Amino acid sequence: MVHYTQLIADLIRQGKLKLNQELNSILTYHDPCYLGRYNNVYQEPRRVLQAIPKTNLKEMERSRNKSLCCGGGGGLMWIEEQPGTTKINQMRLEDVLKTGADTVVTACPYCLQMFEESIEHKDIKDSLKARDLVELVEEAMKQP
Repeated sequence: MVHYTQLIADLIRQGKLKLNQELNSILTYHDPCYLGRYNNVYQEPRRVLQAIPKTNLKEMERSRNKSLCCGGGGGLMWIEEQPGTTKINQMRLEDVLKTGADTVVTACPYCLQMFEESIEHKDIKDSLKARDLVELVEEAMKQP
């Protein structure tokens, strides 16, 4: 089985997929638990993002096999937090903000949802976006 990030990275490597459109963005990549720690897929998503013109990839301190969960895994997205505690997705958003990125990228629909929720909760939609990796690939494929 091949994850879409692996397929896209391979198509770029083979020269079959060209990413020509400049995105002028500072990105940080969040490693989804199941893709990263459980399936050891770390390099391919980063290779894809680095192939997009005019992007700067900034790593979070906790990344790859030391990445912090987004808060959506294992059914956590449906659990109500105890009053006075910080939700995991809000803690992870603080890691994102430390990078200075304007876009947090992931390759998991649960992670994407958790980042969108934490960005909305912090009311920073104008300065930070959450995007799926394939959305950026689509945007970078457009002809200038």
